[in-house]
Parts: sequence; C-alpha cells; structure tokens
Amino acid sequence: MIEVALIAVAVLIILLTLGIPLPYCFGGGLMVMYFLGDAFMKGNMLWGFQQLGNPVLLAIPLFVLAGTIMSVSGIAASLLRFVNIFVGHLRGGLGVVATVSCALIGAISGSGLTGVAAIGPLLIPEMEKQGYPRPYATALIANASLLGLLIPPSVTMIVYGWVTDTSILASFLATLGPGLLIMLNFSLVNIWMSRKFPLVLEPRPKGPDFVKEVSRRGFKATPALLMPIIILGGIYGGVMTPTEAAAVAVIYAIPVGFLIYKGLDVKTFLGAGKEASTSVGAIMLMILFSMILSQMFVVESVPQAIVEGIFSITEDKTLLLIMINVLLFLVGMVVNDVTAIILIAPLLLPLMEALGISAIQFAAIMGVNTAMGGVTPPYASILYLGARVGKVKVTEVIRPALLLIVTGYLPVVILTSFWDDLSLFLPKFFGY
Repeated sequence: MIEVALIAVAVLIILLTLGIPLPYCFGGGLMVMYFLGDAFMKGNMLWGFQQLGNPVLLAIPLFVLAGTIMSVSGIAASLLRFVNIFVGHLRGGLGVVATVSCALIGAISGSGLTGVAAIGPLLIPEMEKQGYPRPYATALIANASLLGLLIPPSVTMIVYGWVTDTSILASFLATLGPGLLIMLNFSLVNIWMSRKFPLVLEPRPKGPDFVKEVSRRGFKATPALLMPIIILGGIYGGVMTPTEAAAVAVIYAIPVGFLIYKGLDVKTFLGAGKEASTSVGAIMLMILFSMILSQMFVVESVPQAIVEGIFSITEDKTLLLIMINVLLFLVGMVVNDVTAIILIAPLLLPLMEALGISAIQFAAIMGVNTAMGGVTPPYASILYLGARVGKVKVTEVIRPALLLIVTGYLPVVILTSFWDDLSLFLPKFFGY
C-alpha cells in the first residue's frame, strides 16, 4: 500500500501549500488512508487519544500558558532587558540566546515540543521587535528545540537503548557531541544571517555604566530570573517532573505578573487564557492527527517498504551509509522519532554492525536523522507547532527552516556517519 501512502502525503502537501489550517491538512491525509488503505481507523483513533495522555504532551498546555502569561505580564520583557545588557549590542546575540534556551528546555523534557511551547511565545515576539523576520525567528526556535532529542536526557535514546539492548547512558553520551555541534552551527548561522537583517541593537555599555546597568536591571529582573530556576532546577534536582514544573511556573507567574510587574489585570489575564486555550486546542488536535497519520503509515508498512527498496540496490559500505541516512531522513519525514526508532533500529542494527558501525554510533546516526525529520514536511510536527506558536504560515517558515537544516543538521549527519569519534569519544571516555 505504498501507493496509498504516497497519495496521502501528496494530499497533505497540497493542503499545506493552499494554506489550509494544519489539523485539516492532516485530516485530509487521514481520509485518504481511511478510504483507500487497509488501516483500521477506529483502533488508530483510540491509539492516538491514548498517546495524548503522555506526560510530555501534557506539559505543552502548561508551558504555552506560562509563556503567554510571561509575555503579557512584563515578566518576559524584564528578563529579556536583563539578558540584552550582555548580548543586546551584539548582532545576532538574541538569536544565540534563543538557540541555547531551546536546547536547554528541550533537553530538560527530552522532547522538542516543550522547547517550542516554552520559548516560542517568549522570544519570537522579542526577536521580531529587534528586527528579525518573524518566519526566520520561528524557524530558528523550531529547529533549535529539536536539540532536546539529542542533548540528554532524551526520550528517543531511552527507546533506542530499549529496542536494541544498548546502554542508555552510552546512547545519551553518543548524541551529546552531535547535539552540541548542531547548537554551535545554529548559533554561527544565526550570526551570519543577522548581517542581512535590519536589527535594532542597544548601545554598547562601558565601564561603570555597565556595572550600574547590570545591577539595576538585575534587581528588577530577579523575580523573572526565578522562572528558569523553577523550570530547570526543579527538574534537574529531581523535585518535579517537566509537567509539574510547568504547572508551578504558571502558578508563580500569575501573582508576579499581577503584583510585581503589574502587567496583568483581569482583562489581560483573561485575554492570555483565551489566547493560550486557542493555541493549545489547535496544537493538541494537530498532534493527535499527525500521530494517527504516522501510525497508519506504520500499519501500511511504509517504513519497511522503504528499507527493502534501499537494501536491494548495493552492498558498498559508503553507499550504504549514504543510503541509510537518506532512508532515516525519509522515514523521519513520515513518522515521529520514537516510531522510526522502534521500527527501523532493530532492522538496521545487524547490517550496521556487519559494516563495522557499533550500536552506540548508530544511536547518534539515528538520533540526528530522526530529529531532523521533526522539521521536515510532511510530518514536521515541531515545525508545524512552531508555526502555530509563532503565528506564521507554514509556507513562510519552510524556507528558513530548510536553510538551517542544510547548514546546521546536514554537516553533522555526515560527520556522525563517517567520523566515529564525534559520537564515540564520550562513551569511550566513560568506559563504553
């Protein structure tokens, strides 16, 4: 039924190009699979609703609400004014802050979704105010959020270790090097791209004026600075799960917004709740449809058909590595990262080991490729979520997103495949 899957993908792409709301685009692909394929729709719908109970997904509404409250209450503005004293005079500095922040938030939850939900509402408007094009800012944050799949702890690497019987800690360490390198690539590309943007930079502070300004803004930003401490410290300290940390962040943001920064009143608070509810409703519906469509591709054996087609072509190691990377990229385009690993890793691992590629290095190869698929249509769940959070059309985000994929991800995919020390140095250092 590969033909039916291709028709579904074509319908999805056409609907996206026409600017149809995202949930309906996925719904169109689902209808093709339902009427033309053999997949059992009712069972897949039940599976999809079960997946929405995942604690990582449950954190998204809370992060969206927390980010919205921070945006309208003055918390975000105070925090960014403090950060700008250090990077505001540097061309591209705010983009670097966005990249690193998304990587950290994504790493905390082990998911790229929460990075977009937490950082997007906060930094996309601020980047636009500074002069970044909104589609570019959205694409940068969406791409950087996927670093949460590579910088440990990572949900995908836990799944990989489970299905391949590989050390999970070794898998974590294998993807850390590529993840940090991608983060560096995004930062450098952002600085290079910033030369073309009409950015409005703050004057560069000097000497005593710098110390005075840091003290003044730091004092005002102290309540705002406690927000990342709540999110990061609570989870890293083992006190809270990502969902619990997001809930505490919302509870903390409300009195701070009302009583300290006074950007919240009854009207703006209700407006923030309405805006967050609208976004969350569309986001969760989109995630539901995308997961169901991904599962229907699985039922129709689309990934397995791709694997069999590539294996029948050649046995040359270099060509096979190239083709396997292409395969993983294509699979990542049509299914989510966890599904891709569950399906493909056990199938490919024996071949990779026969080629001299260890299971630990293969963890990095799979991790980078499946992460890249999260911003590559038609699946591209992170990119669609970013477009929704950033309030831009998907068609506007695709071009800058592809630029970041080519310059940020692709070189690391090549290095991870053909330079084993990039992924094996840390595991070897710790005895794996």
